[in-house]
Amino acid sequence: MITMRLGRAIVGLAAAATLALALDPASAADAPDRVLQPDKYTSDKGRALGQKYQAALRDLNTKIYHCMPWLDVKPEGIGFYKPKHLDGDVRYLSLNVNVDQQPAPEFTRLSVQDRVSSMFSRYVPHLLRSMATNDLLKDPNLEGFTVIASWLKAQPASGQQAVMETAAAFVPKALVANFLRGQATVAQLAEGAYVMAWDGETKLGAMKPRAWADDFVLTYKVAGYTPDPKINCN
Repeated sequence: MITMRLGRAIVGLAAAATLALALDPASAADAPDRVLQPDKYTSDKGRALGQKYQAALRDLNTKIYHCMPWLDVKPEGIGFYKPKHLDGDVRYLSLNVNVDQQPAPEFTRLSVQDRVSSMFSRYVPHLLRSMATNDLLKDPNLEGFTVIASWLKAQPASGQQAVMETAAAFVPKALVANFLRGQATVAQLAEGAYVMAWDGETKLGAMKPRAWADDFVLTYKVAGYTPDPKINCN
């Protein structure tokens, strides 16, 4: 099946960052602050959301840092950003991460749409479960959720600069709520999302990924690394 072929093509997670956590438990004590601060927002609506949910966003930052150490949240990568493709002061809770992986040759040979489909399947549904709290789903000032993932496109040749591919999935709040209630499948989540892709700094535009259930995030274990027991990784 095509979904199994694509899913197995994403292999070879890099070990450097995760080994640092495993060998030096003290370094894992505090997650670096990746949350956009309230005074950085450009509207009263954004600022109010940022102030109201600072604790929840810090908890999200901490959970990803301890429970998914192969994901690196970018500076100010968690916040209530306005999707540029939408009009008005529309606010989505955004999570922007780099995926620490070394792409297998079979992954590199896939089409861009197939690579985006694979990464959407692996990360978007799972991260939405961590992002979409009951309070956020009920808040009338929040319209949706955004998951942005960047990954190494291919191993660069000697002396060449590495190129990252990026996919951003913008998912309306009602669709996320239906998904979390079991009323929408992963495939329907992808169908209803607005997905943009980039090749390095080059914007590739909107695309429609296919998607399927992928339990990698729930089953992958970093050798020698145990999350802080005080953190709920479920």
